Amino acid sequence: MVDTDHVILLDDDGQAIGTAPKSSVHGTETALHLAFSCHVVNSDGHVLVTRRALSKRAWPGVWSNSFCGHPRPAEPVVAAVRRRADFELGIMLTDLELALPLFRYRATDASGIVEHEVCPVYTAFTDDEPVLNPLEVVDAQWVDPTALAVAIEATPWAFSPWLVLQAQQLNLFGTSSRRRAS
Repeated sequence: MVDTDHVILLDDDGQAIGTAPKSSVHGTETALHLAFSCHVVNSDGHVLVTRRALSKRAWPGVWSNSFCGHPRPAEPVVAAVRRRADFELGIMLTDLELALPLFRYRATDASGIVEHEVCPVYTAFTDDEPVLNPLEVVDAQWVDPTALAVAIEATPWAFSPWLVLQAQQLNLFGTSSRRRAS
């Protein structure tokens, strides 16, 4: 990611209030900002999960959704999603749909780095095989969404907190949206 990239800062109501260099935003007191997540499915019905690069500042080496990112100032979110799909995974997306428009979370990783985002969640389709950008992704796997849901429920600590929260809300993961009746 280029050091000159900026993120869009938000107030508590989710309204844009300015911008800041991306490199200055993610720390122990991260300001609320705009991001996005995308879950990609192929024609076999498998969902693409990725393992974050070990050099990532937040949640290095953790398994997560297909990809995430931040729209640049004045960049439509859909354009940012397509840009990051190409940049991180070398894939082209079709059937891009907004699945969770109001998703928002705050989480702190083991090193104290905070993510604090309003993060619309998209789903998309591709049959492209990923070509991983090693600065972003160390591994990727196409997995059965039900098996992923079981893994997320059994070991939520092995996945990014945003994937765990999104899986609880997306129909994509089948059993992950169920609540145990015990």
